[in-house]
Amino acid sequence: MSSPIIAFLSTRKSAPINEMTEPGPSDEQLETMLRIASRVPDHGKLAPWRFILYRGEARLEVGKHLVALAEQHEGPLAEGRRHQEATRFSRAPLVIGVVFVPKPHPKIPDWEKFLSAGAAAMNLCLAANALGFATNWISNWYSDDPEGRRLLGLRHDERVAGFVHVGTHSGAIFERPRPDLAEIVSDYAGPTEA
Repeated sequence: MSSPIIAFLSTRKSAPINEMTEPGPSDEQLETMLRIASRVPDHGKLAPWRFILYRGEARLEVGKHLVALAEQHEGPLAEGRRHQEATRFSRAPLVIGVVFVPKPHPKIPDWEKFLSAGAAAMNLCLAANALGFATNWISNWYSDDPEGRRLLGLRHDERVAGFVHVGTHSGAIFERPRPDLAEIVSDYAGPTEA
């Protein structure tokens, strides 16, 4: 089983966002990543997702919005909390919002369309990693907040599938424990008890 693709997939890791640096992807690399992200299972050919690019000064603007929103929820923030919210989107050179766009279809449920958006986020990570960039896919508290979603550019009916942070990482990335296959894989044994 000597395949460079299997070796690549077997060692994929998420890099800590606060350790990502410039450079981020070029426009050409970004286009490649987004094309690959769009090559996912999509029952009905609905493309129930879209991408929002947060780069340059926009990352700092998002931080100002998140500080204000966090203060609406929590009151005045301590300096550490303020810095945390202000830098949510500016730690990596690029953040790509993967947005679930519900598109009505009489036979395809929304959960299946949401899974397609999740697959787009994973393909985005893999494409960026294959181009030599580090990634980290997160959601965070503002993804579940209607005003947070609005501030991040989503429409009222859209939801966050994830924010993929992309940048350069040098050095080793910590290997986290992975599930034991014996605990998560089974042969079908018939219906479960009600």
